[in-house]
This record gives sequence, C-alpha cells and structure tokens, in this order.
Amino acid sequence: MIDFENRTGQMIDITLLHRIVTELNIGKVELILTDDADIKKLNKQHRNIDTATDVLSFPLEKMPMSPLGSIVISIDTAHRVSIAMNHTLIDELQLLFIHGLLHLMGYDHESDNGDMRREEARLIKQFDLPKSLIIRTEEY
Repeated sequence: MIDFENRTGQMIDITLLHRIVTELNIGKVELILTDDADIKKLNKQHRNIDTATDVLSFPLEKMPMSPLGSIVISIDTAHRVSIAMNHTLIDELQLLFIHGLLHLMGYDHESDNGDMRREEARLIKQFDLPKSLIIRTEEY
C-alpha cells in the first residue's frame, strides 16, 4: 500500500507503483512527489548537500504495523531525465521508486559491493522497465 502525497500540480497515476509494492510484499510506504526546490531543501537538511536530487529515502524505525518509510521524488528531475533518456515519466517514476524502495529495504549502493545495483537490475527486468541511470552509467 502507498500513502501518496502529491505536492505538484501534475496528475500522476501511481497504479504501476502500487503493483511494485504489492509484488514485493513490503507493506506500506509513503510516497511524496515534489519539485526541485522542495527536494533541494530536504537534501540540504538531511544530507547537507545543497542541490536538488531525483529521489530521497527516509526509513522509519521498524515497528509492527509501521510503514517501511518515505520516498520523496522530484517530479522536475524525473521529467527532465525521462526526456533525456527517451522514456515516459511514469517509467522514470517507477525507476526512482524502486531505487528508493531498495534504500528503505537496507540497500546502499555506496557501500554494498554492488548488491543494490544487482537487485535493481533484477527488479527492472521483472517489471519490464528501461535501464536505470545507475545501470546505464555502469555500461560505459
């Protein structure tokens, strides 16, 4: 299940994101869609990085019946990347959502010797999505 908060003016159908949560059987997740200005503030506040980013994940303390955590996605960045990569906005949102979910599940691509990248590649294949930025970058 996804608790969805859309802070943008765009109508977004998250049906495919629900499918990912259901098939991965991970319980409840919060998803916030926002813009570059808002995600930049969050990135500065929580990571001390003063720039916009595509996705942030905020895991919650593991407690019975609690959500796994929150995923915040910048619709501005997702839109730019979807155009640059020649796929749909919903495809990019699914890629970012999977990336955020993996972080909530404990993966960390900066320190896990490729475990997150391999799991991301597996999920991208499972959900028939275009290659993510991380996977595309590694191919060069």
